[in-house]
Amino acid sequence: MHQTHPNTSIDFAKAPVVTSALKVLSNPDRLKILCVLSQAEQHVQQIELLTDIQQPTLSQQLTVLRKAGMVETRREGKQIYYQICDHKVLQLMQTLYGLYCLDE
Repeated sequence: MHQTHPNTSIDFAKAPVVTSALKVLSNPDRLKILCVLSQAEQHVQQIELLTDIQQPTLSQQLTVLRKAGMVETRREGKQIYYQICDHKVLQLMQTLYGLYCLDE
């Protein structure tokens, strides 16, 4: 178990930011989308294929992630590409992958 040192101060001012991010991540569909995007930028059809999340649910969940500032888009012709734009979210997804998705 990790012990704290008496000289270490904990800044709880960020708690609301962290809880907001965790609420967004707590949805299984959004977590799957972020898992796929943590590997590489993807266009909507690729995300749908890789996650097995159908429209309109996929669009709704991508909108939530975009409004939360976790993903951003770029357009190439008719394709819309998504990528994780928050480095903290990317680091968190990579950590979750290491903890839960790698064979033990």
